[in-house]
Amino acid sequence: MADYKERRQRTIADLIRSHALASQEELAERLGSLGYAVTQATISRDLEQLGAVKVRREGHLGYALPDQVRDTPAPRLSAVLRDWVRSVDPAANLVVIKTPPGSAHLVGVVLDQSGLAEIVGTICGDDTIFIATRSAEDANALAAKLEEEIA
Repeated sequence: MADYKERRQRTIADLIRSHALASQEELAERLGSLGYAVTQATISRDLEQLGAVKVRREGHLGYALPDQVRDTPAPRLSAVLRDWVRSVDPAANLVVIKTPPGSAHLVGVVLDQSGLAEIVGTICGDDTIFIATRSAEDANALAAKLEEEIA
């Protein structure tokens, strides 16, 4: 059973790398054509375990794997913040970011890779990100920086 899951997840990763897949339904169709009978819940779990996120490429949304997002340049931070962040609020030594549903992981990955000195770590939910900083001053400075990027 674990071998089947590993093969399926490798196939999903290969499909994401080689095709612009915009939805779980599209992924399910491709998997079905390759002999994998899967439910939407299984695909959702697989995508989460693979760390797949939706990104905008050439004006179209599609899935990408963490290694595909990781290689993006620093200007990517500004673009991701402008496209996906709805609000930024400091709270003690935290910064709380709100995104559209399902987008927090994408923003969190880019923040983790940004090298911003104020960031100690991030925790991402579905539409909320908590960024830990060393102090309230760092949280306020980081929030101001991020707000500038989305303005």
